[in-house]
Amino acid sequence: MPLLNKLGSATSRPPSPAPSDLVRLRVVLTVFFALDGFVFAGWVVRIPAIKEQTGASSSALGLALLGVSVGAVITMMLTGRLCRRFGSHPVTVVCGVLLSLSVALPPLTHSALALGLVLLVFGAAYGGINVAFNSAAVDLVTALGRPIMPSFHAAFSLGGMVGAGIGGLIAGSLSPTRHLFGLTVIGLIVTAVAGRALLRLRPPALPDGGPQENGAPRSLTPRTRGLVIVFGLIALCTAYGEGALADWGALHLEQDLDAHPGVAAAGYSCFALAMTLGRATGTVLLERLGRTRTLVAGGATAAVGMLLGALAPSVGAALLGFAVTGIGLANIFPVAVERAGALAGPSGVAIASTLGYGGMLLGPPAIGFMADWFTLPTALTSVAALAGVAAVIGFTTRRAAVS
Repeated sequence: MPLLNKLGSATSRPPSPAPSDLVRLRVVLTVFFALDGFVFAGWVVRIPAIKEQTGASSSALGLALLGVSVGAVITMMLTGRLCRRFGSHPVTVVCGVLLSLSVALPPLTHSALALGLVLLVFGAAYGGINVAFNSAAVDLVTALGRPIMPSFHAAFSLGGMVGAGIGGLIAGSLSPTRHLFGLTVIGLIVTAVAGRALLRLRPPALPDGGPQENGAPRSLTPRTRGLVIVFGLIALCTAYGEGALADWGALHLEQDLDAHPGVAAAGYSCFALAMTLGRATGTVLLERLGRTRTLVAGGATAAVGMLLGALAPSVGAALLGFAVTGIGLANIFPVAVERAGALAGPSGVAIASTLGYGGMLLGPPAIGFMADWFTLPTALTSVAALAGVAAVIGFTTRRAAVS
């Protein structure tokens, strides 16, 4: 890793940045979160065109798309070790470059196999940058003493909405090759500007004055590791719902409630917009309620919302249920990742993120199997069940999640 060595190890960093630098660090990290969502959403909206280009069947495309999740999950634990060794700031920059470059690869493929292989690379970069900037964000949360983690994830959600919106508008006029190459150019420019600022900013210090990122990993006692895994399970329950609604929400509205395709497509938009708004107000919510109450209230709200979304007899009521679910799930994943990182540093972020993305990987096929065994509305109630489980787990970990 000569580039990372050149960028520097965190072992020789000064104790702590100035308060003004913490503000700059928050802005720069917010940019990286938004860029991640923007690039990923830009790729997602071109999947139908890539399918046609490669001539892949639906099943072959499904296997190829698994490359993103597999690449991300495999890379996440490695990224945690890289963050401990080199610091989360340089790792974020390197992964930003790789993400920007790799998003241009899918349009260059002409078979499902080749697409799956390049998506492994794209997924590896995507998983790596998620662990790296979440680790940096956890350090900043600790330094500021404010629960600002949801604001970063709100930036990711907003970036995704903008990326999907722009991608939808230009899909008819630009080929996937030109569109995704454009994302590469934008990504590299943003990474160059924001990355330069990020590398100039020192990571925050621990309360005892020692550097937050150092060459040795934090000691993981069995109890600490167990708590990290528990928070990872909370993240899994949340990500399961996100993946399920992304893949099955529109089909439920169109197939079970006879919604117009355009209205059905708006189902996930309602969910995503509600989640973005929920995360944008998450810091205020956490400051007023604390982490435990936020986790419990969020899980309970999502459970009620998803029961309405899955079992409602009308399209309007189902859309309302999707929106309520988004508000409920909004802050659970950020809080779970932040708590895991506070307990175990980059390793904790990596473990919780791996379990969380595992839930996103598990959700869509699990819903599909249950829909075949029962019905799709019944299968979607599993999202409500896991949201309730997240609320219960959040309550049982109230001592570790206390503000």
